Order: sequence, then structure tokens, then C-alpha cells
Amino acid sequence: MEHGQELQTPDWMSCLPAELLDVPLWNLAIPGSHDSMSFCLDLSSPVLGSEPVALKVLEFLFPCFTRPCIYRWATTQQTVLRDQCELGIRYLDLRIARKPAGGSRLYFHHAVYTLIAVEEALSELAVWLDAHPKEIVIISCSHFEGMTDTDHMRLAEDIITLFGKKLCPHEDIPTLHSCWSRQHQVIVSYENDQMVQQHPELWDAIPYWYADSPDPKKVVAYLEEQKHRQRPAGFYVSGLNLTEDITYVLLHPYLNMRKLTMRSLSLLLKWTSEQSPGKEDGAVNIVCCDFVDVSHFCSLVIGLNYKLLGFDNVITDYSLCR
Repeated sequence: MEHGQELQTPDWMSCLPAELLDVPLWNLAIPGSHDSMSFCLDLSSPVLGSEPVALKVLEFLFPCFTRPCIYRWATTQQTVLRDQCELGIRYLDLRIARKPAGGSRLYFHHAVYTLIAVEEALSELAVWLDAHPKEIVIISCSHFEGMTDTDHMRLAEDIITLFGKKLCPHEDIPTLHSCWSRQHQVIVSYENDQMVQQHPELWDAIPYWYADSPDPKKVVAYLEEQKHRQRPAGFYVSGLNLTEDITYVLLHPYLNMRKLTMRSLSLLLKWTSEQSPGKEDGAVNIVCCDFVDVSHFCSLVIGLNYKLLGFDNVITDYSLCR
């Protein structure tokens, strides 16, 4: 692979060199999207009960102000799951909730609820996987909001029914070769111990490292600090995503999450380009970002895998943004 060559991201896993096909997936570099479903927020839905009291008070007093503000700051992606996968995303951060007065259907959330239901989004993903039989997607189901035990049971059963034999059981050590030989394409991380114990098709929650700061320098410093700790035994996420609170939003009325991300990308992607995957402490595995369609983030992360073969990163110009 020549220096600076652009990777073909829709089927990048099937295009990796043979030397990487038996490497456990948690020792590869995998691009992910943070709050993957936030592109379709329903501004007519209520603010989540778990949101800060200050936001709920503002929502009650000044709904005409808070609704547009929530949309600007809670939207972290711009494209549907199918398009994210086409870009090369292989880790999807799905935060699931029961919408008040929404019947039995489940939705996604980020401050408010989404327009698209869980079954609709996952069905679209299943269609994409059928068209790309050698690509493996990791689905993280977490941050459950307002769900009952019955909701969890139904969701787990729906996931198992929809993906069927595509699901990789949690006792496996997944590699590309092993997944291909068994026609496994989906790894589901589920943030509910009871469901994981009952269903071998579901995996434990994947650790997600994020700095909880709007300052990209603090994000980089936090991730560097985490690298000096012992790495998790399996999958784990390094989050490039910036995080704001209600005070920051009120003090920056002309900003939004997209602008904040765009002006920070150069530093965040520079840090990413300097990382390496592998089994050693300090290596990266899944790397998550906001607005994955506005830069060469996916190609950059995929290119890190070639460092395992002694090559420089395939994509090195981290300042390029479409």
C-alpha cells in the first residue's frame, strides 16, 4: 500500500492483507461513530428525564430557545447508518429508549428522542450487511432510558431474530478469518448484565474512554493518560468526541457541536495518526468521532492497521476535510 493512497472504505475489512486476517478484532484499529443515530432527533419529543435539572427548567420556561439549542448541540452525526458503514464505520454507538407515549416501539436518544425507531434502523443495517458479506459491524446498545425488563427481553429477541446466524457469540475470539468461516458479521455489546447472561449472542458492555470536555487539548491529554493504564482484555473505545455542558452552551451562543468539532478536528486527527493498534498497552482499538462524514477520519483509522505490518499510516494528511 503506497504512502498517501486512499483506502476503499465500504469493504475495507475484506481488503486487509492476509497477515491481519487472524488478528483478534480488538487488536485492530476500527473506526466508530459517536451517538450514531443523532442525525434524526425529534424536536417535538420531550427532553429526557436523565438530562440535567437546569436544562429541564430552561425547557419549561423557554422552549422556543431550548429546542433549537438542543438540536445544534445534540446532533453529532449527519448520515444514516448505511452511509456511515459505506464510509468505513464498523462500530455504532446506539443509545436506546422508550419514548413517553410512544407505544411499545423503541427509539434512540441524545438529549431528546429520535424520529427513527430501533427496528427500522437495524433492519436497514441488516440489508447493508447482506450486500457486504465480509464486513463485521460492532453494535453497542447502551444508555438505556425508560426501559422495562420486558422491553429488554423484546429488544434482545428482536436483535437475535433479525441478525440470526450473523451474530458472533461472546465466547468467541473474533478474527476476520473466523468470522468469515462462520458467516458472522455482527457483534452486539449490550449494557445489561442480565440480558448478556441469558443470551450468548450478546457481549458485555464495551468500555468507552472519553474526556467529558469541550477542549480538544484536554481530550488528547485524557486519552494519553488512559494509554498508560493497562488496556482492557477485549474491545475498547477511544472517544475523540467533545462534550459540553449547559454552562458552556449558554456562554457560546454562536457555536454548535459541528462548528466545535470542525475547529478541533486537526488536533484530534493528528493524535489519531500517531497511534497504533495491537495487543500492547497503549495501543488503540475502536476510535470514535463525531461527524464522521466531514473528514478522512475513517481512512485514517483504517490505515493504522498497516502499522502492524511495518508500514507508515496509509492516510497521513489529517487536515483534509471535505
